Amino acid sequence: MAGVSPSTLRLWESQDLIQAIRTPTGQRLYDRALIDRLKRIAWLRSEKGLNPAAIRETLREISPEGEEEAGDQEDDASDIRPGTRMRRLRREAGKTLDTVAQATGVSVSQLSTFERTSQGLSFTALHEVARHLGTTLASLSGQEEGRGGESLIRDGKWASWPTTSSGVAVQVLAEGRNMMECNRFQLAPGASSEGAYQHEGEEFIHMLSGSLEIILDGDQFFELHAGDSFYFESRRPHSWRNISSGETVLIWINTPATF
Repeated sequence: MAGVSPSTLRLWESQDLIQAIRTPTGQRLYDRALIDRLKRIAWLRSEKGLNPAAIRETLREISPEGEEEAGDQEDDASDIRPGTRMRRLRREAGKTLDTVAQATGVSVSQLSTFERTSQGLSFTALHEVARHLGTTLASLSGQEEGRGGESLIRDGKWASWPTTSSGVAVQVLAEGRNMMECNRFQLAPGASSEGAYQHEGEEFIHMLSGSLEIILDGDQFFELHAGDSFYFESRRPHSWRNISSGETVLIWINTPATF
C-alpha cells in the first residue's frame, strides 16, 4: 500500500520516522493514519530527495496540524482508553504533541499513535509522559475511578489495565483512589520496562512465578525468583525485565499512588 519493502519499513522505524502499532505479541499493525504517513515519507524521499533527518524535520513542521486531525473535535466522553485520557489531559494543559515530545523525548509519531490506539509506548515512555502531564499510569488506566474504602476482588476477577506495552499485562488488586497501588503483573518472555524511570514513593515486589531482573541506579542488578520479595525506594532510577524462558507473574505494590 505504501509502495516500499518490509525491510524499508523496519529501517524507517529505526530512524524514528514511523512507529507501528504493536500487538501484545509484538506484531506490527498499521492503521489508515500510519499508512498515510508512510506514503508521505516515501514521497519526501523519492520526489524531494530528503534524507531521514530532513524528513523528520518536515514531518515535525506539518505534524502539529496533521497529527491533530481531531484537534477541533471533542473527545467522546464515554471513551476511557488511556490514549484518549492522555489526549484530553494534553489539550486541557494547552500542549501540542510537539511540545510533549520535546519535553519527554518520546517522538510525535509515537505519541500520536498512542493517543489514537492506546498502544505503542513502553512503560518508561508512558511514565515520562504521564509525569509531564501531571498524572500517573494508574490514573490513565482508570484504576483510580472506583470508590474508596474497602475493596474485595475475588480470585481471577481482576480488572485489567488496557494493554499498552508489548508483553506486559497488569491486573488491579485493589480498586479506588488509595494510598497503595496494588497490581498483579504478568510478563511474557522478554517483556521489560524498556528503560529506567523514577518517581516519589516506595515499592514492594513479591514473586509468584518465573524470574525478574531489577536494575537500580543503572549499576545494581538483582535477580528475583518465585517466592522472593524485594523493596526499594521509587526515587531511585529503576528498570526491569523478565529473564525467564516463560511467563513471570508477580505482585507489585507502590505507595503513595505515584506509579
